[in-house]
Amino acid sequence: MTQSALGSSMPDTQLAASAEFQVPHPSSYSVVKRAIDIIGSVVGLLIVALVFIPVAIAIKLDSPGSIFYTQERHGLLGKPFRIYKFRSMVEGADSLKSQVENQAQGLIFKNKQDPRITKVGRFLRRTSLDELPQFWNVFLGEMSLVGTRPPTADEVSQYSDHHWQRLKVKPGITGEWQVNGRSTIKDFEDIVLLDLRYQSVWTPTYDLYLILKTLHAIFAKVGAF
Repeated sequence: MTQSALGSSMPDTQLAASAEFQVPHPSSYSVVKRAIDIIGSVVGLLIVALVFIPVAIAIKLDSPGSIFYTQERHGLLGKPFRIYKFRSMVEGADSLKSQVENQAQGLIFKNKQDPRITKVGRFLRRTSLDELPQFWNVFLGEMSLVGTRPPTADEVSQYSDHHWQRLKVKPGITGEWQVNGRSTIKDFEDIVLLDLRYQSVWTPTYDLYLILKTLHAIFAKVGAF
């Protein structure tokens, strides 16, 4: 559903799908999935505590600005939340986005040689260390360990009906997209198909399988840039 269909007076932070897509996927209220998320997020936050000082020092020495990057994203049923990452780009990178070529197709932004990414930022991205603070989002229940890539407000404002279906699950730190090509997948429609496939085959066991595949992708640096 496009933004015009939602009503031009509706602010970006209140974007929502039609009633047809307001029924969440069973994974979003699964007790087992939430238990896995809590355990995983606690472990992840312990890792954050271990690496925080060296990562923070590296970020500060490489580029002036904050240690963390925050941005409004849209999660389950389009609900807005603030995502947390270690900063991998120059301060104020969002305001420079229009100056960078989008090498992806559709409602996603990718550029392999994005000039906004710092030297330390490229290392953080290749190792996925920049993603670690999202364990706090998982602990709060805004995200899950496994789910969809959380879109930005400008992306959601252009969604068609079938795009909204991907937001019937919580956004995840990892998911089908990350373990099946990650940054090498540059067509948004391919990502949507992977997200919908995840919904059709989901079980708590499948989540554990994707988590293991993610660990392999991280250590093998599969599809990362």
